[in-house]
Amino acid sequence: MLIDLVLPYPPTVNTYWRRRGSTYFISEEGKRYRRAVALIVRQQRLKLSLSGRLAIKVIAEPPDKRRRDLDNILKAPLDALTHAGVLMDDEQFDEINIVRGQPVSGGRLGVKIYPIMLEGQVKK
Repeated sequence: MLIDLVLPYPPTVNTYWRRRGSTYFISEEGKRYRRAVALIVRQQRLKLSLSGRLAIKVIAEPPDKRRRDLDNILKAPLDALTHAGVLMDDEQFDEINIVRGQPVSGGRLGVKIYPIMLEGQVKK
């Protein structure tokens, strides 16, 4: 099964998390992002709770030409997809591929999630 989604461009890790004392929590911007992803998942009727080992390919099309670290992009969308019920835990990803695309107005992420077969497994 292949899941193919277009998600909004995420907040960075620096703005996704907030800290009060020794407690970390998701920022308001992070919560808005989670809600936006959950809405997309509901609109596509993707309440799956995928289990097993997974691979993900992300094409990150930023909102502008500023320099950005690609590795700073993944935390918010993976958490949001888990929170929306698409998968059980973002730990399930054994293969992660992220590619920088061309800037587009508002930014977006093209996301493909698919199961992977580990050596010795038989496809059912």
